[in-house]
Amino acid sequence: MGETLIRPIRQSDEAEWRRLWTAYLEFYESTVSEEVYRTTFARLLSDDPHEYHGLVAEKDGKLVGLVHYLFHRHCWRVENTIYLQDLYADPDVRGTGVGRALIEAVYAAGDEAGCPNVYWMTQEFNATARQLYDRIATLTPFIKYSR
Repeated sequence: MGETLIRPIRQSDEAEWRRLWTAYLEFYESTVSEEVYRTTFARLLSDDPHEYHGLVAEKDGKLVGLVHYLFHRHCWRVENTIYLQDLYADPDVRGTGVGRALIEAVYAAGDEAGCPNVYWMTQEFNATARQLYDRIATLTPFIKYSR
């Protein structure tokens, strides 16, 4: 396989983005409606800096991974922070640096925008991904609550 290219999502990526995001949702035993697919993709293509941003990993002309992230305000900081919401790499490219490259691309977007803090959540059982996360980030003691 060739080198991995990390780039912004384009309109022409919709079918492959859907394939990747569906696989991500299935991993977390979740589904979303068609309206959510359409709305999320439109948000990822928006020029609004307060909307979600999306990057894809491309190898040999095929999309093999994605990441979605959001810049937002933080009461404890002057600069924005970044919430990395979704990260996915096709199973056949895991362990080849795709996930790391996607996270590092989000780190670079934050550095360029003057907001170096990036955070995300994963489920406790996601042991494979957590091996990567433990190498490139710091585990926090926070527990998530949800209504």
